[in-house]
Amino acid sequence: MFDRILLPTDGSESMDQVVETALDVATTRDARVDLLYVVDDRAFLTLDEERIEGVVDDLESKGQTALSEAATRFEDAGLDVETAMRRGNPADEILAHAADVGDDLIVMGSHGADYERNLLGSVSQKVVTMASVPVLTVNVGSRPE
Repeated sequence: MFDRILLPTDGSESMDQVVETALDVATTRDARVDLLYVVDDRAFLTLDEERIEGVVDDLESKGQTALSEAATRFEDAGLDVETAMRRGNPADEILAHAADVGDDLIVMGSHGADYERNLLGSVSQKVVTMASVPVLTVNVGSRPE
């Protein structure tokens, strides 16, 4: 059922939990893994034109590192991995990538009970709502003690 799994990553430390979950599912299913990093260009609206190129370069560098580190973990487990980088609204790009390559499961982090993020809307919330395939979310937000 899950032969091709999409794992969007932002390279943050909280992604470790998400990668472990995706690794477990992918290993169990012997699935191909698509890793995706999205350069979020929504923040560029407030930047001076001459600063945009430098910011994009920094974000792309961060993205390459995030993709490479995650890919190594899946490759070490003997799984087929593809990496991609896109630019745009993260939720829209995640949904488009899943449709473009035929992913049948999306595994991503969610900040769960983080009310500030939920008030503004979140990437995971939009993906869960709009995806045509199942979305497995992993709570990476702070949990009550």
